[in-house]
Amino acid sequence: MSAMNFNGNRSLARDAQKILERADDERIPTVWDRLAAQEPQCGYCAMGLSCRNCVMGPCRIDPFGEGPQKGVCGADADTIVARNLGRSIAAGASAHSDHGRDILETFEALAEGKTIGYRITDVEKLHALARERGIATVSRPPEEIARELARAMFEEFGTRKQSLDFLSRVPEKRRALWRKIGITPRGIDRESVEMMHRTHMGVDNDYANILLHALRTSLSDGWGGSMIATELSDVMFGTPRPVVSQVNLGTLKPDHVNIALHGHNPMLSDVIVQAAQDPELVRLAKEKGAAGINLVGLCCTGNELLMRRGIPMAGNHLMQELAIMTGALEAMVVDYQCIMPSVTDVAKCFHTQVISTFDKAKFPGAIHIPFDPERGIEIGKQIVRRGIEAFPYRNPQRVRIPVEPVPMMAGFSVEAILGALGGTPKPLVDAIAKGTIRGAVGIVGCNNPKIQQDYGHVTLTRRLIENDVLVLVTGCAAIANGKAGQMMPEAAEMAGPGLRSVCQALGIPPVLHLGSCVDNSRILVLAAALAGALGVDIDQLPLAGAAPEWYSEKAATIGTYVVASGIFTVLGVQPPIFGSKKVVDLLAGGLESIVGAKFAVEPDPEKAALLIRRHIESKREALGLPRLPLESIRGAEAPAASTHAAD
Repeated sequence: MSAMNFNGNRSLARDAQKILERADDERIPTVWDRLAAQEPQCGYCAMGLSCRNCVMGPCRIDPFGEGPQKGVCGADADTIVARNLGRSIAAGASAHSDHGRDILETFEALAEGKTIGYRITDVEKLHALARERGIATVSRPPEEIARELARAMFEEFGTRKQSLDFLSRVPEKRRALWRKIGITPRGIDRESVEMMHRTHMGVDNDYANILLHALRTSLSDGWGGSMIATELSDVMFGTPRPVVSQVNLGTLKPDHVNIALHGHNPMLSDVIVQAAQDPELVRLAKEKGAAGINLVGLCCTGNELLMRRGIPMAGNHLMQELAIMTGALEAMVVDYQCIMPSVTDVAKCFHTQVISTFDKAKFPGAIHIPFDPERGIEIGKQIVRRGIEAFPYRNPQRVRIPVEPVPMMAGFSVEAILGALGGTPKPLVDAIAKGTIRGAVGIVGCNNPKIQQDYGHVTLTRRLIENDVLVLVTGCAAIANGKAGQMMPEAAEMAGPGLRSVCQALGIPPVLHLGSCVDNSRILVLAAALAGALGVDIDQLPLAGAAPEWYSEKAATIGTYVVASGIFTVLGVQPPIFGSKKVVDLLAGGLESIVGAKFAVEPDPEKAALLIRRHIESKREALGLPRLPLESIRGAEAPAASTHAAD
């Protein structure tokens, strides 16, 4: 049995540890068991040295130089590694951007009066988005403006223009740099399609050329597809404002019908929230013996509902199987992305119904109820009813809710952050200039069973805030920090004196929840606003990004567009690129001279924190800001972390 299969090594979270004891006792396989069964994993694949892009293969390159050094077509290690990474980035960009397209299609249906259960909630943001595109707003009804805005945003996917509209938010110095090196994103679909074309056998065989287009592809998501998803979700469901809710498996209630909403798209889950409040369905739940209906979130669908509706969070990526194993979950409603096919297998051991909702994401063993925005509320009620009808089949003797919930503050949109600062980024700029806040770091990404769940997120965050670095979190990283108690105003006591004083003055935590994975676009917008306030490019700011526990192609895309936008980014899990020294050297070194930022890989969050703090201090020094001597940085006695991924 793998060492990972001891509870303490699998997860930092107490609720996960307790439910994993049940998994072991009842021999219910989990993601950790399946990882152990895969070991040792393919070394060629781990280094990016395997290729199956055509049926002359599959091919592999021997990293020791004793076996094949070229594929059948003649591609060498550099070409194969770059092509594989480029395809991963295109897949990640496609996933988030297709999410944006789904939101846009619902937005258009809303504007045309074809939906029930949706409305334009934030008219002010609708007007702001319209004005960015030169769309008139005066004396026009919201639906008319929305129709024109929808048409303009659809142009972003297949546009023949030379750049995306949201690039108007990017500092001119950064846009000029992208033009100079030829990576200005032109169209969301165009860049992903071109990447798939380039990486077809016999097309682009220059590793550097492939990777430059990978930057462009990622930018089409960060400043395109994901940004569309975020902005239109705000218009339809409300721009987030700070809200206090709860997090962990303790959010499940033993006397309620519990329904978990899992995935990434808020369109269906939002109408399910409305359906769960329907008096007829609440009455039915009580007739079945329940005290009421309790909705909880998992992954980013949960984050969407948390920040806008205050719906509590049951957990992040690696909690999805464990939520079912509590025996208290009547239904798990899934949309798409990050949903393990294993949930239907685990559900067979309990009374839980897994309900899939998107035709592009079906799961064998699940009940499929296809989503249709024109019948949104009707479908929502149908799903809630199924959850209620499962309640009598629950075995009370099998219910195991292991912990009490932890409070968590969420909902810090860019608008909310600027609102707290008086409507301008100047107070934040002033705090950074004085050294009260040393800088800011976006900690994002998933859980990966190769790393103790939540350890990377929680440890890195703690080491940064105690050194006066403001931390912005999204996705699974946000949920991890919430479970650890680091996302309430009281957590300011964990911070250094400067950051603590700012948080206490504003009544905010030192770790700010910016939303779901697509909402990393909010970090880009905030970075651009800070750069604009200082009159510099983004790469000159004391900022960094980190993905301590990432696993998905979406995360690879996020990291790439963050670096391409000028923000140094540290990965906690090694990407499959180490079969090519040239690719590693470009991503972890050469990119800095091209886009002003680079990647680093550091699996130890203690060392990663020191690496990031050194980077922040170097940026402060370059701007002529007060510099904190390294010897006074907490944790500076830790061994120096690698400054590039090749070590």
